Amino acid sequence: MLKLVLRFGAAALLLFLLWLAGSRALGPELLPDPVTTAVAFATALTDPDFLRHALLSLGRLAGGLGAAVLVSFPLGLLMGHVRALDWIAAPVTFLTYPIPKIVLLPVFFTLVGLGDASRLLLIGLTTGYQILVIVREGALALDPALEKAFRSMGGNTWQLVRHVWLPAALPSLFTSLKVASGTAMAVLFLAESFATDAGLGWLIMDAWGMGDVLRMFVGILGMSLLGVLLYGAVAAAERVACRWMFVRH
Repeated sequence: MLKLVLRFGAAALLLFLLWLAGSRALGPELLPDPVTTAVAFATALTDPDFLRHALLSLGRLAGGLGAAVLVSFPLGLLMGHVRALDWIAAPVTFLTYPIPKIVLLPVFFTLVGLGDASRLLLIGLTTGYQILVIVREGALALDPALEKAFRSMGGNTWQLVRHVWLPAALPSLFTSLKVASGTAMAVLFLAESFATDAGLGWLIMDAWGMGDVLRMFVGILGMSLLGVLLYGAVAAAERVACRWMFVRH
């Protein structure tokens, strides 16, 4: 644990020094120094309006990712184990996967309106593809001998899913969530930059338009910390759900 703290502490110090050097080189009008930004961010945490933006962004992020997991995880699991389904679904998946989902935002606005539903749909669709592909690949990599051994011991299909397929797929799920967390933050920012008046993405763009660089960086810091917390939550959940992966032999 101490080594982990030291590693992350060293990384944080390096980022701090790089930010400080950049601020001194460019000037505070373009890049506020990290101490000033941190103080402004701490002050913003006591501002109900800033907290409203942050909580709204958090809700959109959680809702989009939650929907992606609920749909893509079971579908990817089934595609990896049921050949008939994979025969149909895999070509559709890989033909549509390269399409940049962000270009569909105007379509979603047209179909489901300018509210949060279109933003949740965009986040869910973009991250859902990543989860689907990674979980499917993990399921395909499962050794068939494990299934045969389980069947030979009298296990039925439901027990096979519960005791073999699901546990074996959990590492792929958490890997996909780690990958999707960064994607979700990027999509969230883009989705909040259009046709809305709330959220950290909107706050950043509004501050940029008003020339308020310090407020803009407070919003950027808030969104960055939101991404770090999301990644950390996924990593912590992985340690709980996949304890066997972290046992030292």
